[in-house]
Amino acid sequence: MVLGSGLGALADSVEDPVGVGFAELSGFPDPGVAGHAGRWIAGRFEGRRILIQAGRYHAYEGWPLQVVQAPVRTAVALGAGVLVLTNAAGSLRASLSPGALVALTGHLDLMGGTPSDLKRCLGGAVPGPYDPDLLELALLSAGRSGVPLATGVYAAVSGPSYETPAEIRMLKGLGADLVGMSTVPEATAARAAAVRCLGLSVVTNWAAGVSPAPPRHEEVLEVGRRSAAALERLLRQIVCALPRR
Repeated sequence: MVLGSGLGALADSVEDPVGVGFAELSGFPDPGVAGHAGRWIAGRFEGRRILIQAGRYHAYEGWPLQVVQAPVRTAVALGAGVLVLTNAAGSLRASLSPGALVALTGHLDLMGGTPSDLKRCLGGAVPGPYDPDLLELALLSAGRSGVPLATGVYAAVSGPSYETPAEIRMLKGLGADLVGMSTVPEATAARAAAVRCLGLSVVTNWAAGVSPAPPRHEEVLEVGRRSAAALERLLRQIVCALPRR
């Protein structure tokens, strides 16, 4: 499970935790973005074995996509069979206000391409990386836990600056409901490894031009922290409902 901006406190819910900082591992640099601790936490969550990635690398920090995807590839090598990706996202849709939770049905990759080694794994066109059965399970879990959960398409841009109003109008025209600067490289890596993937966005701000106030990273972190309790309740229900292997 990968925790996005402002969502790192969820790692505190892991039972019998064993933590390792990224920087303690060869080839894993420290993330340089506020709200991303850069730690692995292994343990149990709702009785299931779990590996939490608290914080992530971003392409806008200057890392190549191979580094951005390295934690997911590592988790797969350790035996992870299901990947849950969370992120903070800006809303392009009037019905998705800050604090809303959204399950991803698809994405737009506007980050600059897929590493060549993954292209060899994927072959031609990339089928949707978000598992439809996990999406259905998430929606059922939302109903059981009383947590509202919408669905939408996520557009991934390279950043680091927030999008301009003109770019937001373009993204809306392309069919995006949300915009952010992560998730897609990791979902692509999971797809290449035949790992089932669920994407969950926490809407932390209105995109530029949707609201008169410009987006701020401090706002993203604060709304993420406030939404963490609802997200944890949903995740607990989802993990409980996952089939046993």
